[in-house]
Amino acid sequence: MDEKLKQEFKSRVAREPFAKKFGLELLEIGPGYSKVRMRFTPDMENLFGMAHGGALFALIDEAFETAANSHGTLAVALNMNVTYVAAALPGSMLTAEAVEISLTRKTASYEIKVRDEKDRLIAACQALVYRKGSPPPFAEHG
Repeated sequence: MDEKLKQEFKSRVAREPFAKKFGLELLEIGPGYSKVRMRFTPDMENLFGMAHGGALFALIDEAFETAANSHGTLAVALNMNVTYVAAALPGSMLTAEAVEISLTRKTASYEIKVRDEKDRLIAACQALVYRKGSPPPFAEHG
């Protein structure tokens, strides 16, 4: 993955309205790999004061999306299976790391793990994409 494409991904995530809403920050990206972080803020709490599953899913999905598209081929989600393992503590910094575990011409699968700053496993996900064979729209035009 060339440096220009890495910077384009980071720039796009920084400007993405959904990522901004959740404070998602792309830390690292490489072929089949991504690391994204988010601070668990009070507006992400569920009815019980714990991190809402949707907020954790948003973090997982951003890591998945960037890792899956890192090869320069547009990839769209087919399936995601999330297991919530532990409650995140309010104010904690959460990091999702997506790692490619298989890649074919048409599909790829990923393992995404969310950990807090104490390295506690918060959630784990297995995910599958369909690779469309065309570049992401921003990569088509340079």
